[in-house]
Amino acid sequence: METMREKAAQMLRESEVVVLTSVNKEGYPRPVPMSMVKSEDISTVWMSTGSDSVKTEDFRKNPKGGLCFYAQGNSVCMTGDVEVITDQNVKQELWQDWFINHFPGGPTDPNYVILKFTANHATYWIDGKFIHKKV
Repeated sequence: METMREKAAQMLRESEVVVLTSVNKEGYPRPVPMSMVKSEDISTVWMSTGSDSVKTEDFRKNPKGGLCFYAQGNSVCMTGDVEVITDQNVKQELWQDWFINHFPGGPTDPNYVILKFTANHATYWIDGKFIHKKV
């Protein structure tokens, strides 16, 4: 029997889009849909964005964030911290060909950064069961 966490991790692996929430300068949540690049269990999710984006600016000032995903009536919402990654090795490792549409300079484009979400708490709604749990 799969645990809630295992079911959530499978849902995340199958998700193309997640909703990532930053806290803006006025203190309000700012949710945005993001293409997921990679996940590790449900504890870590990687996405790409521009260094000059509003969300990147938000996370540089306040690393607290939220991340949600949904599939077939099930959902997972998490809180955690977001790190803005500029390390060239990580950027190269996570580069995907379609990123060229956003970052014409390729993996070394100075505007290309990675957002690394690390979860600390999850709220699961899976198969009619509702659970709050530390990650």
